[in-house]
Amino acid sequence: MLCKKKIVGILLVCVIAATGCYKDMTVVSDTGTAITRTVTFSKDILPIFNNSCALGGCHAAGVRSPDLSATNAYNSLKVGNYYNVTNPENSVIYLWMTGKKTTVMPVGGMNKDYNALMLAWIKQGAQNN
Repeated sequence: MLCKKKIVGILLVCVIAATGCYKDMTVVSDTGTAITRTVTFSKDILPIFNNSCALGGCHAAGVRSPDLSATNAYNSLKVGNYYNVTNPENSVIYLWMTGKKTTVMPVGGMNKDYNALMLAWIKQGAQNN
């Protein structure tokens, strides 16, 4: 019986240690959804811009800054200081998306899943991956 308790204890410690490895990459959105994976610019952030931001009359090339078209989005965000990896919650892009800086972006309304992905990406270092 004592041996089973030790095994269960060791397994519990291993599970806690393993889940702790991802703590830096976890963001809990307003909906309670936890993001415990690496968020990539190309697979997670660009689709947000392509579907909601880099459209005619909005943040397309030559229309309004930042240019969030696929070829220019990362550099526009970086050069324009639209994100802050040391204080992600105060990143301009995140404040826009949550409606804390101006009208909620995208104009169609706040998308909590998009916001969670953006915050996770910035917290993870805002890599061009």
